Amino acid sequence: MSLRNDADTIIRDSIHAVLPDEAVRRALDGKDFGSGKVVLVATGKAGWQMAKAAYDVLGEHISAGVVVTKYDHVKGPIGNFELVEAGHPVPDANSFAGTAKAIDLVTGLSPEDTVIFLISGGGSALFEKPLIPEEDLERLTKELLASGADIVEMNTIRKRMSAVKGGKFAWLCEPAQVYSIVLSDIIGDPLDMIASGPAYPDSSTTEQAKAIAEKYHLTLTPQMEELLNEETPKELSNVETVINGSVRELCKAAAESAKALGYEPILLTDSLCCVAKEAGSFLASIAQTHQEDGKSLAFLAGGETVVQLGKFDDDEPHDGGRNQEIALSAALGIAGLTDTAVFSVGSDGTDGPTDAAGGYVDTTTLDQLGGADTALWYLAQNNAYHALEKTDGLIMTGATGTNVNDIAVVLIKR
Repeated sequence: MSLRNDADTIIRDSIHAVLPDEAVRRALDGKDFGSGKVVLVATGKAGWQMAKAAYDVLGEHISAGVVVTKYDHVKGPIGNFELVEAGHPVPDANSFAGTAKAIDLVTGLSPEDTVIFLISGGGSALFEKPLIPEEDLERLTKELLASGADIVEMNTIRKRMSAVKGGKFAWLCEPAQVYSIVLSDIIGDPLDMIASGPAYPDSSTTEQAKAIAEKYHLTLTPQMEELLNEETPKELSNVETVINGSVRELCKAAAESAKALGYEPILLTDSLCCVAKEAGSFLASIAQTHQEDGKSLAFLAGGETVVQLGKFDDDEPHDGGRNQEIALSAALGIAGLTDTAVFSVGSDGTDGPTDAAGGYVDTTTLDQLGGADTALWYLAQNNAYHALEKTDGLIMTGATGTNVNDIAVVLIKR
């Protein structure tokens, strides 16, 4: 259990280091909001945690607030704020209702007033006022999730179907000022793509949106095609933005934790952005190459991969996520090695539509499953959850209160 214990320690330490509490406090400490009214809107998987930190700093100086976050992510009341739990990764009625409350809150403000807008990953689904029928939005979202499109491609399409994405929420706040504090879950921290950029000018073009729709053969209605042709806001004069967390910090914290456990940490990348199964195979190859180095090593890769859904028997379950697929794929390549493990975890505590944060495998995983053919079958079914469940390989953290991409680690213990 030594490798698993080390993995759990690295996961715990790295996630704790990127909780948004202190960063939100730093962003607000000493900030002068003048004599006008201050209201708060928070959205994303870290919405509650960020809102709680803001309230701890400013208290009743915030006259009202609305928080829209994922189901089971509210950890208790915050002053007089309205707390709404909603659907992710597909928007639902609560997403729309919570967003409507936020719009009502910022309507009719004056130029002296301020909207503190706290944004984290997951906001693309959670914070939504669609310009298309709800059933069309649900279908389009599911198509995008199944297509293998990366998060930037998905959000380029989604912001054009929305009345709040692509800078449009900041428009709705005018003439009030918007102080936006952002927890980044996208590689490179593109502010117009995090949560689909509700308070930041859009950098994408209609040509790019059309190319993405064609690339993934999206089923578009005439209304959707018309919206693809509309430009989103390119200038916003009422917004100040601060980024307070990213995957780089997650990788740094994981490296420090691994070093404290006796491993030599080696950062492979903080921009991992390929198919999950391919990432798992690559990490296993790293493990194979360094078996004879004679020292304990920890190879780290931060970022966000994608899952490509296969054609499978619909009678079987298809439960899993990108981190679980990375781990299960890596199990094929590390079988037979010595004291080696691979784990991958989402910093938000959820991986795909499951209750797991990610997956852990070691050199015994393949034997526990009954061999490579069984592992390959589970991968083909996009059912890594149930494979890892059989081997005690699910990583369960619960909602963490943060969201700064994923981290995958190869541990070689000597």
